[in-house]
Amino acid sequence: MTRAPVISIELLLNDVSETAVRAEWEALAAAGLSSMAAHTAPSNRPHVTLLVRSALEHVDAALLTARPAFEVRLGSPLLFGHGDRRVLVRSVIPSSALLALHDDVHRAAGPGDDAPHTAPGAWTPHMTLARRVRMQDLERALPLVGGEITGTARALRRWDASTRTVTELARLG
Repeated sequence: MTRAPVISIELLLNDVSETAVRAEWEALAAAGLSSMAAHTAPSNRPHVTLLVRSALEHVDAALLTARPAFEVRLGSPLLFGHGDRRVLVRSVIPSSALLALHDDVHRAAGPGDDAPHTAPGAWTPHMTLARRVRMQDLERALPLVGGEITGTARALRRWDASTRTVTELARLG
């Protein structure tokens, strides 16, 4: 099964919290488990996806600039999907600043074909640790992730999967 290319807007965190998430990726990989560490493209980095669409012609960056940085707390591990393989993520604890940013990103992008998991009212903020984790491997995977990570929201970027390009949209702080 192939997926159509998408465009997303993603929130990046400060270096310390990004390093902590990458350490969880590496711990999973070192245990021989599925991990985002296996994706070595320069654009692959820990992020919180705020919007996913099949097309995104314009983003009103004025709605996204001059925002203060804010705290982002990663919570417990969660599983998405069904069947024998799941997506392992860290929940992101919603805050008023995070929810306001999500709303503003959607307002800046205008109407569009939002993916259900990023649409306003249906969004579950998270940070992906591994895709296609076997259910039988959860007993080994879960002890490797889930420690407290508190970071700072630092930047917004646009990811275009069809061209594999990243464009910075705004710096926070």
